[in-house]
Amino acid sequence: MEVPVFLFTGFLESGKTSFIMDTIKDPEFQAGGKTLIIRCEDGTVPYDQSLMEKANAFSVDVENEEDLTEELLHTLNVQYKPRQVMIEFNGMWNINTVLNLTLPKRWILAQILTTIDATMFSMYLTNMKAFLISQVTYADLIVINRCSDDTDQTLFRRNIKAVNRGVQILYETTDGRILAPEAENLGYDISSGKIQIDEADFGIWYLDLMENPEKYDGVEAEFKAIVYKGRDIPKGHLVLGRFAMTCCAEDIRYIGLIARCFTAADYQPRDWVHVKAKVTKEYNRLYGGEGPVLEVVSIEPTEKIADDVVYFS
Repeated sequence: MEVPVFLFTGFLESGKTSFIMDTIKDPEFQAGGKTLIIRCEDGTVPYDQSLMEKANAFSVDVENEEDLTEELLHTLNVQYKPRQVMIEFNGMWNINTVLNLTLPKRWILAQILTTIDATMFSMYLTNMKAFLISQVTYADLIVINRCSDDTDQTLFRRNIKAVNRGVQILYETTDGRILAPEAENLGYDISSGKIQIDEADFGIWYLDLMENPEKYDGVEAEFKAIVYKGRDIPKGHLVLGRFAMTCCAEDIRYIGLIARCFTAADYQPRDWVHVKAKVTKEYNRLYGGEGPVLEVVSIEPTEKIADDVVYFS
């Protein structure tokens, strides 16, 4: 039988311990058998020992990053024979320390969950962005806690979705309510079937398009982009996109969209172009599934824009 491993990431005092305690309160979770909690951080919230006993849960502390080894995990597996494992990871450690480990037999990494204190997010972006990005990049679920009804969800969504498009984000208030996702003000109206994307809005459009391709199916978009072509791009196609800064100046990556273009052969990588293209939602192997594919209506060379890097903040 497989042993699911749940990895909890987030900075100190972001709510990881409370999240774990709430999880093991669930009767269905308790019915799963013995739980091993590997605690890599001594947080301010103590474990509820009476709850631990009721849930048949046991905790082991790991004080140093270098002590989190394959040998330790195999020893704990033999000692506790857990049916499920939780790792409360240290927010200042390199997440690859655990992701690169060979887990004991039958252990599988089932889910990565990240907690973020909404009141500290701006500070993290300013002073600890590299650590923050490493936490959210691999997450399956991100819980933004300590929210209020006035929390700016757009700030979180744009920065997180820039590096992890498929992650689920939940916004939790201080009294435990889950806020409904708010509609983002994109700066353009698609109701007419035609949109013009300002240079500064390319990143916003890209994120929303990749997340909701059905919303744009049939819409004609006009924008400026950089051409990418490679061996993996089929004949008659090219990629249209921009370079985006997701973390810092050292972490600039290309984000782009597959496009069918009869004159694709006329353009070279790094060419700047002014494009009108119709969006279709369809399967494409380069996406590994369904996604937005552009049908180029018109394309022509254009000058490089002054600020050619996309930002998501």
